[in-house]
Amino acid sequence: MLQDNFGRRFEYLRLSVTDVCNFKCNYCLPDGYDCNSDRDFMSFDEIKTLVSAFALLGMKKIRITGGEPGLRKDLVDIIRMCRQTPGIEQVGLTTNGFNLERNIEKWRDAGLTNLNVSLDSLDPRMFHAITGHEKFESIMRGIDKAVALGIKSVKLNAVLLKTFNRDQLGTYLNWIADKSITVRFIELMETGDNQQFFKENHVSGQEIQQHLEANGWQAIERGTLAGPAKEYRHPNSQGKIGLIMPYSKDFCKSCNRLRVSATGKLHLCLFAEQGIDLRQGLSEGNIGQTCSALTQAMQSKVASHELQQHLTGSTKHLAMLGG
Repeated sequence: MLQDNFGRRFEYLRLSVTDVCNFKCNYCLPDGYDCNSDRDFMSFDEIKTLVSAFALLGMKKIRITGGEPGLRKDLVDIIRMCRQTPGIEQVGLTTNGFNLERNIEKWRDAGLTNLNVSLDSLDPRMFHAITGHEKFESIMRGIDKAVALGIKSVKLNAVLLKTFNRDQLGTYLNWIADKSITVRFIELMETGDNQQFFKENHVSGQEIQQHLEANGWQAIERGTLAGPAKEYRHPNSQGKIGLIMPYSKDFCKSCNRLRVSATGKLHLCLFAEQGIDLRQGLSEGNIGQTCSALTQAMQSKVASHELQQHLTGSTKHLAMLGG
């Protein structure tokens, strides 16, 4: 079991397989993907060695992220390999949904158990304004298809933006009333590239939390493999609401997640100053060496991020590690 010096246990890996993204979300990559960094992404075999090492150390849940993981041509193989690795109980995917409608059945057949889709607005025009793309209708069909195919958990992610989608909370609540889908509102996080946008658009998740609790929404107890969202249900709604509030008190106290970048660096926090290079063991297919490197690295994990002090570490934008 991977454990840090604060007694936190880590059973959930967020695995980036590429930092390339084909969307231009205004809070992340407003000018599109800029290929100015190392693109020597981990090969399938390196990812397999990494997953095997994490599984031996008690990792039970893997979420495949990007950038946009749907751009990897071997994504189906990666999903299948993760699901077939002994010890891995859940395999999730976070995607912008650009090819969801076309590929969700393949992903499901490969073993995908959990699906998160970024959907920052239910208004096609606002969706285009935020993402720079007109894929709304296809993404919605893909979400419906995922539910129909029996994906265990389907969640939508919406980043809260004061001047764009802040007033659409009611629309989301009405939309999930008859759908077994969770909508998760994510506080906009400051990164190296978005300071001015952050100042103009940050919305406290606690505002949404107060609204929900005042209108009969009830908190749900978190599962051991759950992510950071605080989830709510309502007796009159089939769907649920999740709130991810990194600026809230004690947000990091229950951290159970580690991150590995597409270039094979372990990030002990989304906002760590730098990643820990695992590439040598991975390139040699050396599971034991990788296990040792992971175990040793855990001694360096700190108690909390320092976002409140506007310290964003090496995270230039969220596509670097998939959030």
